[in-house]
Amino acid sequence: MRSPFAPPRLLVTLLALPLIGALGGPVGAASGSKPPSAGGSIGIRLLEAPRNRMDDPRAHVFIVDHVNPGTTFTRRLRVNSSSPRRQHVELYAAAAGIAHGTFTFAPGRTANDLTSWIRLDRSAVDLPPYGEAEVKATIAVPGRATKGERYAVIWAQVSSGQPNAKRNVALVNRVGVRAYLDVGPGGDPPSEFRVGDVIPQRTEDGSPVITAAVRNTGRRALDMDGRLSLSDGPGGVRAGPFRVASGTTLAPGDEGTVSVLLDDRLPDGPWKFQFTLQSGRVKHTVTGTLTFPDESGGRGAPAATDSPLTTVVGLVAGVTLLGVLILAVVVFTRRRRRAVPY
Repeated sequence: MRSPFAPPRLLVTLLALPLIGALGGPVGAASGSKPPSAGGSIGIRLLEAPRNRMDDPRAHVFIVDHVNPGTTFTRRLRVNSSSPRRQHVELYAAAAGIAHGTFTFAPGRTANDLTSWIRLDRSAVDLPPYGEAEVKATIAVPGRATKGERYAVIWAQVSSGQPNAKRNVALVNRVGVRAYLDVGPGGDPPSEFRVGDVIPQRTEDGSPVITAAVRNTGRRALDMDGRLSLSDGPGGVRAGPFRVASGTTLAPGDEGTVSVLLDDRLPDGPWKFQFTLQSGRVKHTVTGTLTFPDESGGRGAPAATDSPLTTVVGLVAGVTLLGVLILAVVVFTRRRRRAVPY
C-alpha cells in the first residue's frame, strides 16, 4: 500500500489544545476541573508569553521557549476557583512526554530534568469562594544542560483528603499548563510539518469524517489545530468551518493523524474543501475535491488535492501573458509614433 507521505503533496509550515489529564481535567490555556468536594471548578492559566513569541498563539497557552544553557526566566500563572467553598490547591511541576501522537502525563509527582529546573513561589494556595491567586514559576536551566526539548506540566491539584481507616481511596483532580522547553546554543530550532493523504470516511454510525496524515518534519514538538470548510457540494451547498478534533501532539520526526468529524446530514458530494492546519506560528492550507463513501464504516478514495506546482505554473503563465501584452503595447506605440508625419 502506498505510504500516505509519498509523494509529498504539500509542504506545510505550523494550537495548542486541551487534553484530558491522567488524574483529572483538561490541560490547556484556562483549564478547569471540578473539585471533588463541591460544585464549581478550579483552573490555571498562563498570564504572559515571551516577547519574541507574541505572535505565537501556542506561547499564550503553554510555556513554549528556547533558551541557552545557564538561562533563568520566569512565567506568571493564575489559579482560580468557581466553587462556592474554600479550596486548598496544591501546586507542583511533574514530568510529561509525547507518545503515539499524544501529550502524555507522568503519574503523581514524577520528576525529570525540566521539573528539577522549575521552582514555584508557593507550593499551595487557599482560595476563598470564587477566588483566585497568582503564582510565579522560575525556570533556571543549568549551564551544563544538554541540547534538546523537554516536557513538563505545572499542576494545580485538589483532593478529597488522605486515605484512612474508613476511606482507602483519595479522589484527586488536577489541571495544568504544559511546558515545552528547548535548550541549546543558537536560535530556536525550526518548526515544520507536512500533510499526506486527506481521506474522506464514514464512522460506523454513518457520520462523515475527514482524516489527514501529518508528519512533523521540524525540530520542535507540534500541537495540531485547524479548520475545514466545504463548498460547491450538491446543489451548491456549503458547510463549515469545522474544527479539527483536539489531542494530536507530534514530537520531531513523528507521524500522526488529525481528524474532523462532520455533520451526519451532509451528502456524499463531490465537495471542494479547504483544510487549514496550524501549530503555533506555522500554518498551511490544503485545497482540493473529495467524495464521501456511501456505506457506514467506509473509506473513500484519497482527496484530489490542488498541487502547489499548478499554482506556481498558473502564476508564471499569468506573469508571462502580462509581459507579452505590455510588450505588444510598447511595439504598437512605437510604430504609431514613427507613422505620424512631422
